[in-house]
Amino acid sequence: MTNTIPTSRTDFLDRIRVLLTALVILHHTAIMYGAEGGWYLRYKAGGMASGLLLTLFCSVNQTFFMGMFFLLAGYFSTRSFESKGARQFLTDRLLRLGVPVLVFGFVLGPLTNALAETPAGETVWSFWWYLMSRVDFNIGPLWFAYALLIFSVAYMTLRLLLPKLRWNLSPAVLSHAWIVLFLVVWGLGAFALRLWVPTGQERGLLQIGYFASYILLFFFGCAAAQARLLENIDKKLALPWGWISLLTIPSLFVYAILSGALKGGTFHVNGGWTMPAFAYAMWEPFVACGIMLMLLWRFRVSANPSALWKKLAPLCYAAFIIHAPIVVGLGVLMQAWKDYSLSLFFLVGGASLILSFGVAALLVKLPGARKIL
Repeated sequence: MTNTIPTSRTDFLDRIRVLLTALVILHHTAIMYGAEGGWYLRYKAGGMASGLLLTLFCSVNQTFFMGMFFLLAGYFSTRSFESKGARQFLTDRLLRLGVPVLVFGFVLGPLTNALAETPAGETVWSFWWYLMSRVDFNIGPLWFAYALLIFSVAYMTLRLLLPKLRWNLSPAVLSHAWIVLFLVVWGLGAFALRLWVPTGQERGLLQIGYFASYILLFFFGCAAAQARLLENIDKKLALPWGWISLLTIPSLFVYAILSGALKGGTFHVNGGWTMPAFAYAMWEPFVACGIMLMLLWRFRVSANPSALWKKLAPLCYAAFIIHAPIVVGLGVLMQAWKDYSLSLFFLVGGASLILSFGVAALLVKLPGARKIL
């Protein structure tokens, strides 16, 4: 038996996608200017305070922004599967996810590498051509599309193999008790995965250490679509978790300071049988939950949102795809002032937002682009 799911998209969820896309661009800009993390081009932070602020920004982002992308993707995947059927669903996924992965991996990824690492005496264009000619695949931020393609195929396969399984959750799960259980499973899952693959390491082009939340949130989104659970988050549920998130954010940093991290002490959170790794794995879900619930509630009830949100929403995916060479290119252009890391984060971050969405607006006008972007 198949479920009948309304196919209309909800505007407030599209507005959240705009915000998440902007955070991705700013996140990578922050890493470029000294925050902890991996990126094509990195400069040393101009001071300890700048480094700590940028790292805090990225640490909080990391708890929720990609997971929320997967949550929304799952939410709309169910509707797409119900309305299109398995064959068309798979065709669409291969087109919208597979093609951008290939284009970025073989063209835009090498371009971003060339912008960041062109050797002295060569031009960016010659080095870019060299990287492409040797089939230098670089997946970059498009790991998200690659992972989402895998999740989509897994979801479709489960739907076909288990046609009688009810893919819908009751509104009863929107309770504090169920949320606590979900977050504990999330944290324990992250801790367990990081015993195998610590954060910062890859397996099959993916940072598996972060995938406990991605898997849980994607399939929760799939199961939440029937009852439109994301459209039923209210103040009574969201506000307490918003406070919990706010109070949880500084706790990990206080723990690190008390452990002597600022004095050179060991405080490794990437993985392993250590208390810092366990604390980090449990810290993430309790920070992320309140932020996600607050976004779902506040964006839904906001009155008279700006028309700009509606103009930007169709450009999110293209902006996401194109932002890496833009961020890195601007970073190279502004390298003479790289010591002013916090100021450049705002300047280059803002310019990257404008250019990424601006280029996206041009890309979506290309013939056939709408089928992919």
